[in-house]
Amino acid sequence: MAKAADHSPRLWALFAREAWARARRKLRSGPAYRWRYIGRTPERVLIAPPDLRLPDAQIAIEIYHGRFALAGRIVETGGNSPFGMGHPPLPWRRSLNSFRWLRHMREAGTELAAANARALVSDWITTNSGRLTGVAWEPDVTARRIIAWLQHSTVVLQGAELPFYRSFLRSLSFQIRYLRSVAGEMPESEERLRARIAIAFAALSLPTAPAALRTATRNLARELDRQILADGGHISRSPLAILEILADLLPLRQTYANQAEAPPQALMGAIDRMLPALRFFRHQDGNLARFNGMGATIPDRIVAILRHDDAAGQPLLHAPHSGFERLCLGETTVIADTGPAPPFDASATAHAGCLSFEMSSQRRLFVVNAGVDNHGPADFLTVARATAAHSTACINDTSSCGFLTGARPVELMGRRITSGPRHVESRRIDERGMQGFVAHHDGYLPAFGLVHERMLILADDGATLVGRDRFFDADGNEPRYHGDHVVVRFHIHPSVEILRDDHDRIALSTGAAEAWIFSCAEAKPAIEESIYFAGLSGPRRNMQIVLSFDASETDVVRWRFKRMAIGNA
Repeated sequence: MAKAADHSPRLWALFAREAWARARRKLRSGPAYRWRYIGRTPERVLIAPPDLRLPDAQIAIEIYHGRFALAGRIVETGGNSPFGMGHPPLPWRRSLNSFRWLRHMREAGTELAAANARALVSDWITTNSGRLTGVAWEPDVTARRIIAWLQHSTVVLQGAELPFYRSFLRSLSFQIRYLRSVAGEMPESEERLRARIAIAFAALSLPTAPAALRTATRNLARELDRQILADGGHISRSPLAILEILADLLPLRQTYANQAEAPPQALMGAIDRMLPALRFFRHQDGNLARFNGMGATIPDRIVAILRHDDAAGQPLLHAPHSGFERLCLGETTVIADTGPAPPFDASATAHAGCLSFEMSSQRRLFVVNAGVDNHGPADFLTVARATAAHSTACINDTSSCGFLTGARPVELMGRRITSGPRHVESRRIDERGMQGFVAHHDGYLPAFGLVHERMLILADDGATLVGRDRFFDADGNEPRYHGDHVVVRFHIHPSVEILRDDHDRIALSTGAAEAWIFSCAEAKPAIEESIYFAGLSGPRRNMQIVLSFDASETDVVRWRFKRMAIGNA
């Protein structure tokens, strides 16, 4: 259950700001502005930037036969234009109009794939050249499309006749001028950064005046300084944002080098910080921890990015600016969220998961957050962002963050976070043979007068994880009134078998040579069903360990995960 949103004067001011920005973007897409985007058509594409996203030639064959598997949906066009279909889900249409799927046609490397790519680009130009409305002209979609068209211009223009060549370049330059006009009106989020990246790609890949490249470089540097934190995290606090931004920044750095242009120091510094940050969020199994919009990942994608990390050292243990902690001993890794809610503009995918954690051991995930199914129903996304979907404490079945509500505000700005933990303190307590931290947050203080504090200590060469959850009032005293029901959840990965042993202890096993035993002295653990949203094939049923108590009666619970050999469990 999400905490009720606070529709304060500040929120209404943000609502008015977004409405005004939308109005300005609408004006810029109207007939009065359209002439501003018409200009000289470049003669050629100077360079096609590389693309680090993984291609699949088989997908090119499916597209040729009219089957578009995008954003978790398969749509068959039946010989009709995919760009004229109005019934597919919005995420599918956004993915279609972003053109990232061109990489599969380049991978196919056949004349047939090139001809099909050219036909689909021509179809898009015909369908969308007469208007600047709809999904195709959303600024974030336009930025992705510009990058994709530049990266895969070789396959699109392979064997092209002069009329199409000119049409392609005319449309591309029109889109670039449009994006330059609207980029400043976009919210300060990952999408605005991507718009600046797209404009920089264009300035390097097409014949442009030196002043245009200088302006694009300067705007990119400013955006990187705003959005990439000192520890390499993104202001959204999302591991997925780091992965996606690096997939664009690394080719951009290479394009600067290929054109013998000096990249901005902000770009070089951001990459140098973000690569270790990506490694920070990586589990023993190669996947990224499920925080703030992170769902299923393909480890090969992460490997393709980390190949560019020249340092390739051990991950850092402390990300104070992003608000995360990492414990790593032996073959056990624990990653925990110890940060406040992200800024409003960057919170569209943020979760109410403060003080949640995940644990992996011997390339197996044991304790997880539910993650998200990014291509699933909107209701699933809402549930996945709630505190109850995370391995942390939830008070009175209420999330530690409030989310935007109301049909019109959500339509305008999405379900961004309107309230939540603002004061989060974390202190490392590393000593010889152990790693740990103590952190607390004030997300429940306004509603229930309680602060949640969590301590995690990893010891015994990674064989023991000790935890303590404590609840106290604003003055640091024990809760004095009834009615504050606490549920501490530990979501267990679907591949893990969970059962009670002969001593009424809870055992977690993957069928390998290890098992983990969970115990708690102050509250009897229960086993309940749950949903793991981040499965590669979609949501899966899983189980969770639950500690349930009233804070006024039990203000501290101590629990432990202990690894044991299967024969000794």
